[in-house]
Amino acid sequence: MAWEEIMYLGLDLGTSGVKALLIDAEQTVIGSGHASLDVSRPHPGWSEQDPSHWIHACEEAIAELKASHPSQLAAVKGIGLSGQMHGATLLDSADKVLRPCILWNDTRSHAEAAALDADPRFRQLTGNIVFPGFTAPKLAWVKNNEPAVFAKVAKVLLPKDFLRLWLSGEYISEMSDSAGTSWLDVGKRRWSADLLAATSLDEKQMPSLVEGTEKAGALRSELASKWGMQAGIPIAGGAGDNAASACGMGTVGPGHAFVSLGTSGVLFAANASYLPNPASAVHTFCHALPNTWHQMGVILSATDSLNWLAEITGKGAGELTAELGDTLNAPSGVSFLPYLSGERTPYNDAAIRGAFTGLAHESSRVVLTQAVLEGVAFAFRDSLEALATAGTTLTRVTAIGGGSRSRYWLKAIATALDLPVDIPADGDFGAAFGAARLGLLAATGADPLSICTAPRTDATIEPDAALGGVYADAYQRYRALYPAIKVATA
Repeated sequence: MAWEEIMYLGLDLGTSGVKALLIDAEQTVIGSGHASLDVSRPHPGWSEQDPSHWIHACEEAIAELKASHPSQLAAVKGIGLSGQMHGATLLDSADKVLRPCILWNDTRSHAEAAALDADPRFRQLTGNIVFPGFTAPKLAWVKNNEPAVFAKVAKVLLPKDFLRLWLSGEYISEMSDSAGTSWLDVGKRRWSADLLAATSLDEKQMPSLVEGTEKAGALRSELASKWGMQAGIPIAGGAGDNAASACGMGTVGPGHAFVSLGTSGVLFAANASYLPNPASAVHTFCHALPNTWHQMGVILSATDSLNWLAEITGKGAGELTAELGDTLNAPSGVSFLPYLSGERTPYNDAAIRGAFTGLAHESSRVVLTQAVLEGVAFAFRDSLEALATAGTTLTRVTAIGGGSRSRYWLKAIATALDLPVDIPADGDFGAAFGAARLGLLAATGADPLSICTAPRTDATIEPDAALGGVYADAYQRYRALYPAIKVATA
């Protein structure tokens, strides 16, 4: 054959499912497979998954790809991994999973997080508050509440790195995901022995570390044979889901930013240097690319807020947003606080809960939908303000995530942020695509900046200047509600 087909595979382990994405050497998306996952919530504030379900979902997603693109799957030369961050996957000395994985949005360890955060070494070395969703306080909770489990812990792996263990037999992680554990010295990009010791752990219980663009294991022959692939294909270090999305979006240089409207919401900005400011509740993490960092403001319930309203009203999320029409409305006076499972930026408050205020007899379903979209937009404004206090100024953002299909929501976000919002041209630029790019980089050694380029902009949503003033007033009303709600729920 005169010309050999070359493919790269991205695997993204999300909270709601696993996605497998194939790209070719020109980074054109060739095909994808998907399998769904469920979340278990056995107690209020708990959120767990069985890691064996991740393997089954990965098998299902790859089987779908194999059925539709067998020859392209056989041509894969590199694999990249992306995944939900912070999850505590606990293994014994025989690699047996000791308990369900405690997920990123689990808040049971709020007391342990506060205790660790009171130790000044954590903020000093990690550049972050110790949030209840991070990995270290989860291990402290396990020690306090499940001591028999804790005594057996031989390895602690993040979700995507548990998949890597299955794919390659290697205990390896990378900087972007590990930065969300509260055990990484984020400035020096290495595990901190002091922080591990503070949770009665040591470096032997951690995976080794590489950069996201580097080789981190190779595909086992057993799986390669099953999928019709070559054994020994390099697996990239990969990235946590947001850093992987940034690689897919080309958000890798200073001043580049995106707003992600997914289950959670993220305002993500790339940085060429380490700029911690933990007091602002902004996340400061390593990026997937060497010598690069990023900052994030995080909203725990973004599209989850709209999905909650959809379930309550018996209408689909798309139906609800369609009722608003195409023209941005002035805020109605009804406010919504999207704190359905607590909030990260800017409050670091696991106990706070959401609220509607200003309700009246005339508050229709449409009014409630509008308030939910505005509430999430104002939560992004909180993150923008927090990023500014951490030294990052943005001039525009690119929108990604399922919620970005709503032009009304993007208009509300543009107006709340007073920034233009770019909509990328049709294509898949999310975490699985970023993971595939990292697989390409690990296999070829190419220049990351030449690969992690930005997509073409299809349209730009400008702030609605006519509504700028009333939106600013509504944001101030929104900001004033948190102290009152905090007192009421304390």
